Amino acid sequence: MRSPFLRSFRIFFSALILICFFVVFADFRYFIPTKYINILLWLQFIPSILKFHDLGTIVTAGFAAILILTIISGRTYCSFLCPLGVAQDISSRIGGRIRRKFRRYGYKRPFTILRYVILVVTIVVSVFSGVYLLTLLDPYSIYGRTVTYFFKPVVIVINNFFTWVLGKFDNYSLHHVTVNGYNLFSYLIPAAFLLLFGLISLAKGRLYCNMICPVGTLLGLFSKVSLLRIKFDEEKCTKCGRCSVGCKSSCIDFLQQKVDVSRCVDCFNCIKICPDKALSYGFVRIKKKIHVTDTEKRKFVAGAIGMIFGLPDILNGQGNQIPVPQKQSTVPENRTLPVCPPGAGSIEDFNKDCIACSLCITACPNGVLKPALLQYGIMGIMQPVMDYHKSFCTFNCTRCTEVCPTYALRPLLPEAKKLTQLGKVNFIKDNCIVKTEKTTCGACSESCPTKAVYMIPYEGNLLIPETNVDICIGCGHCEFACPTKPYKAIFVDGNPVHLAAEKPDETETDVVSPVDFPF
Repeated sequence: MRSPFLRSFRIFFSALILICFFVVFADFRYFIPTKYINILLWLQFIPSILKFHDLGTIVTAGFAAILILTIISGRTYCSFLCPLGVAQDISSRIGGRIRRKFRRYGYKRPFTILRYVILVVTIVVSVFSGVYLLTLLDPYSIYGRTVTYFFKPVVIVINNFFTWVLGKFDNYSLHHVTVNGYNLFSYLIPAAFLLLFGLISLAKGRLYCNMICPVGTLLGLFSKVSLLRIKFDEEKCTKCGRCSVGCKSSCIDFLQQKVDVSRCVDCFNCIKICPDKALSYGFVRIKKKIHVTDTEKRKFVAGAIGMIFGLPDILNGQGNQIPVPQKQSTVPENRTLPVCPPGAGSIEDFNKDCIACSLCITACPNGVLKPALLQYGIMGIMQPVMDYHKSFCTFNCTRCTEVCPTYALRPLLPEAKKLTQLGKVNFIKDNCIVKTEKTTCGACSESCPTKAVYMIPYEGNLLIPETNVDICIGCGHCEFACPTKPYKAIFVDGNPVHLAAEKPDETETDVVSPVDFPF
């Protein structure tokens, strides 16, 4: 099923559940009948288990229904029935509105050991020492405490305000309610968990559900054998990576076209966001493994061999054509930030995760990466940084993102990398030999793969570079090709957060190069 109705139904149903539980916990007039509350509680995992343990009747075994539901449909409980899970979705949505990068999740490896250690410890402690740890981490309990301690008093204050307003008009349909506080110590744990899941979900989506929550971990085990799940249509998928970026559970590895069903909460966001309609929700099919020759890998190997044996000759041949400056450039390159490798996402995230193992530096076929000195500051010494004076980042190469062991560089398909803007091009006209020496050049424009640098009429038959930062991806081709020394006439200034560049215009330029143009 690829219908957008799936996501719309999930949002409607989960919002209804969230509102129902909010009303239950914020009901200071106690007008909701107990039987309706019990219906809601029957579908809450931990309360149902504890009630079944006390009464031992099948009527109280709502947890069994949740397990069966999980085996059939995956972790739909976490998206449809868990009030804390729905609250986290709202928080992550708010985070996306505040800062756009919060919406870019991307695939992350699971915290497998941590998840199962918390689950095992919680079960052992609950069996031998009581259920305090269980209720401390139970999502239903966390949500209930949050509403009771922090939101119910707000509802009462609002009620008292309207009571006062209506009283001015002799309308006494509402009555004043006293706000009863608790011991200050009682607020510490609810406040700590409110901050914990609030901040985590604000920036990291469903990380709490897939790292700490014992209910989520347990249901994740059952979801591994679920009949219905999110699946890829390999023929339609172009590996654009949008599904991975939009997955709040960070469980979609679009490179391998796999979904970690133990972490997937069936929110159906990926189905909606996929432009190729390559994702669907349905019954899993067991496929026989068929050996397929990876032609892309063969092309890469052939290209690498060609580069090793042919690149020096090519560069030497060009060296005779590129004009040699007669004067030294005088205007320094005003760099504000270094350029960090593709897949980093941002300099801040990269500096946090990179262990400076130098594997990407070793693996880089073009040698553009070098160990940083103080480009990132003292804490970033030895972490890789782009050196465009030394080389350039090949347009369709993603080797560094494939070998990184810590996910400081996240996997990027060539299609995604070609639109990832590492930095922005800057042109220093006073350094350009077209102006300073009145000679024909154009090395920067000729080498630019996106034509973010192009030539425009200058004086007489001379052409001079012009830049378009919207389509620039910061690959450094232009900077490396520029012949001026010691300062380049064109350089790339790093982006603090990697951006999405616009697709280049395919139309031909109206400017015609002169006959003696050196390329």
